[in-house]
Amino acid sequence: MSNRKENFKKVVVTILFLIGLNIVSHFVFKRFDLTADKRYTLSQTSLQIVSDVKEPLYVDVFLEGDFPGEFKKLQTETQQLLEEFKAENQNIIFQFVNPLADEEADKEKTFNSFVERGLTPVNVTVNDKGQQTQEVVFPWAVATCGNRSVKVPLLKNMMGASTAEKVVSSVQHLEYAFANAFNTVSNAKQKKVAILKGNGELHDIFIADFVKSVRDNYYIGTFTLDSVAKNPTESLKYLKKYDLVVVAKPTEVFTDAEKQVVDQYVVNGGKTMWLIDQVNMEMDSLMQTGENLAFPRDLNLNDMFFKYGIRIKPDLIKDVMATPIALATGEQGSATQYTQYPWMFSPMIYPDENTKNPIVSNLDGMKFEFASPIELLNNSIKKTVLLQSSPYSKLIGTPSEIKLSMVEERPEQKEFTSGGKYPVAVLLEGQFHSVFENRVLAFKDNTFKNSGKENKMIVISDGNVIKNQLDKNYQPLELGYDKWTNNLYGNKEFLLNCVNYLLDENGLINIRSKEVSLPILDKEKVYADYTLSQIITVGLPLGILLVFGILFTYLRKRKYAR
Repeated sequence: MSNRKENFKKVVVTILFLIGLNIVSHFVFKRFDLTADKRYTLSQTSLQIVSDVKEPLYVDVFLEGDFPGEFKKLQTETQQLLEEFKAENQNIIFQFVNPLADEEADKEKTFNSFVERGLTPVNVTVNDKGQQTQEVVFPWAVATCGNRSVKVPLLKNMMGASTAEKVVSSVQHLEYAFANAFNTVSNAKQKKVAILKGNGELHDIFIADFVKSVRDNYYIGTFTLDSVAKNPTESLKYLKKYDLVVVAKPTEVFTDAEKQVVDQYVVNGGKTMWLIDQVNMEMDSLMQTGENLAFPRDLNLNDMFFKYGIRIKPDLIKDVMATPIALATGEQGSATQYTQYPWMFSPMIYPDENTKNPIVSNLDGMKFEFASPIELLNNSIKKTVLLQSSPYSKLIGTPSEIKLSMVEERPEQKEFTSGGKYPVAVLLEGQFHSVFENRVLAFKDNTFKNSGKENKMIVISDGNVIKNQLDKNYQPLELGYDKWTNNLYGNKEFLLNCVNYLLDENGLINIRSKEVSLPILDKEKVYADYTLSQIITVGLPLGILLVFGILFTYLRKRKYAR
């Protein structure tokens, strides 16, 4: 009888404890991240963005269906991260959707509708013990809040990387991708970006994809320096309304008045992103003629950059780490045959492993074309080299004749002994001094300042980095995509990171620096010992459970048999 009372007390105490625990947990919320890299611990910036979501924000994730194990991992990591967001704010509502799940629906129509929206699927080859199958995966999500929606890429493009490596890289940036999307759809645009015109910059159609992508987060418009000739003070006043000015490959000389307007914009805190070709050389004209003369281009900006602490040399970088070009090599039947050759005047630029800046964190290779080296000068401005050529690169002085026949050249090691690593993209931060300091002004300006507040700018020594190609209907293709070689480079992500870094005030871009380590199975070792792997992963746990069950039953019978 006493045993029954004792057991009854234990049950009552347990029930009361559980009830109390539930009551406390209703008022006190705490989640524990037991991962070594704290991949599920949201940054303060993410927490702030999520806390500002005041109305339902819906997230449709298209990672649902029958696909390879690597994408299952991406699906799991995405779901767990979204659960963390939802735990912080119940207005975050997400669901996983299989776009091709409906058997009655027209799958081809569904497929095309996704492609039209820019949600491009990927074909994945699944290797299972030597057998290969093809699967279609939509590695995208769409975040919607009110009447605004934005695409969220879940899989990073990495040329030459395996699917498993792409997934690891993608998981590393999931938090930034979703936090940026939530910030875009839940907050109204505030910052303004100007595309500078009037000095022979790239035509709108060649920067269309860049403009379209920037428009998701910022107001964007054009500002023409032609107005400076008539009323420079009013032009400067109007330009100051913009937070960032993008100068995309100017080809005509800047007048001193135009230079003073841009200079005072910088001194007064305006952000700038310069994409400058210091050498006059175009791939399009080279393709038509087969040879062309590369010669220095004078934009009348050298003294201004010198004052800011850099100098763009009028040389060309020739790099063994090159991107390919496609050249016609003859005709077979009615179709021209094209062959790809490495083109050393078009370097493949990868971020240096020692560069920790979030702009270039975990970026794929970028395509440059006729790039020039940037020399860093000694002054008070902080300079961070974002991108540089490979160690196997050298400089070609100009004027110099460039021929397509150079694709047949085979580089010799003795030619590349300078050490390479020439900067091609530099971040400048600090208090900029005017180039017109202690000089005669180009026009009278009562608001002129010799130096101003802390500021930052990015200088890239290649204007073609921002240029998108056109399809056969003369419509802009995605920035970074090369239709001739069917390669997709990381130019777009790099430039958008530059814009976000220059205009970022809440530290959102810094989330990109978060590092995640995912263990990946070595498939070759698994296949080599497939039976043993099955025994260890499946048989061993079942065996342990079986032994435990037999032992537990034996001890229980022995105890109560007495």
